[in-house]
Formats: sequence, C-alpha cells, structure tokens
Amino acid sequence: MFPLYDDAPRYSTPYINYFLLALNTLVYLFESALSPRAFAQFVATFGVIPAHVTAALHGHGDPITGLVPILTSMFVHASWAHVIFNMWFLYLFGDNVEDYLGHFRYLLFYLLSGLAASWLQIVLNAHDTIPNIGASGAIAGVLGAYFILFPSARVLTWIFILLIWLPAWVFLIVWFIGQFLSGAATSLASQANHGGIAFWAHVGGFVAGLGLIKLFPTRPRRYRYFYR
Repeated sequence: MFPLYDDAPRYSTPYINYFLLALNTLVYLFESALSPRAFAQFVATFGVIPAHVTAALHGHGDPITGLVPILTSMFVHASWAHVIFNMWFLYLFGDNVEDYLGHFRYLLFYLLSGLAASWLQIVLNAHDTIPNIGASGAIAGVLGAYFILFPSARVLTWIFILLIWLPAWVFLIVWFIGQFLSGAATSLASQANHGGIAFWAHVGGFVAGLGLIKLFPTRPRRYRYFYR
C-alpha cells in the first residue's frame, strides 16, 4: 500500500518542508560519495546507537557521542530507496501540516516527533548496538498530525495493481497497525542487533504526532492563496 496523491488543501508555501526534503537529500548525496568503509563510519558516528545512549544515561561513556546522534540520525539514510520513500511521504503529507502550524512551529514539531520516535526505539531496544538512522520517525509524527487535522482528505493509494482513493484516516490507521504489528513481531522474535526497520520508532513518532498537534496552536494568520 503506497500513497500517490492527497487532495487536502494547502494555502501557503511549505518552505520548511522543502528545506527538510533538500537537507535529507543532500546529506544522502554526500553519503553516497563515501567509500563503503567511510560510509559505515559515518553511520556509526551520526546514527543513534541505543546501547550508547543507555550507557550515557547511566554515566558511562561520552554523553555527546551517545546523545547528540538522537538528533543527527534523523538526517541520515541507508540507501536510495530509504531516502526516496521517506522523502515521498514527507512531501505528500508535510506541506499540509506546515500550512496549519506555520513554519517555525512545524520545524519544532518535526524535531520533537523525531526525538520521541527515537526514545521509544531506544527504550525497547536498550542494548542494541546497531545504529538507527532515518527520518521516518519524525515523518511518522507528521502522519499522526495529518490524521488529526485532515481525516476526511482522500489519498490516492496504490494497492498491488489497483489505484484506490481512500480516506486519509483509513490509510493512516492501516499504516499504523502495520507498523505496530511489525514492531511487536520483531520484539517477540528478539531480533535486536540484526538490523532492519525500526518499527517502534514509527509507532512512537505517530503517537507523538497525535499528542503534539493538540498542544501546538494553529498559525495566527493562515493566508489563503486561491481565486474565488
């Protein structure tokens, strides 16, 4: 199930969303120019390693190298497919959330969602030594906000060979259930340290987005650029 287009209205230019799209893409272009060894070192340095965070919180190890990657990991991706899929979801859903919040509030919302996503992944995999990277946790927060703000919007969805218009709330609930069940399955299988997708970060980001959007007020003035 993959989203292709949504029909939620937007009335302002999503400058921050464009900035985030560009920043993530530029970071990956830099990564792709590295040698395999340098790329692995880059990921190990800027990706968040749960075991290092756990050690830093208990007073062991360097708190800078342990905690700062919780932020930097949001802008690092493992492959072209990884960054393209994440950026497509951000492009599709982020502009409407930015339109609602305003530029600075949207950036703050995005970063807080990403931090919350990382923390849930860390808590549930406290001794994992595999770096966690990617913007998907923060983007999941954007999806959570979209679920609250635009439940009646329609999402053109590609399901196998079919193109179907789904209400946004249906698409997002199905997506969330899939992430939750996948996270539960990986936990039950005890696949820590084997790498793969950080499903719990998706769950944490989505739930954080649901809550945070209730705390963030709409922008003071929402300009509407359209012809009557």
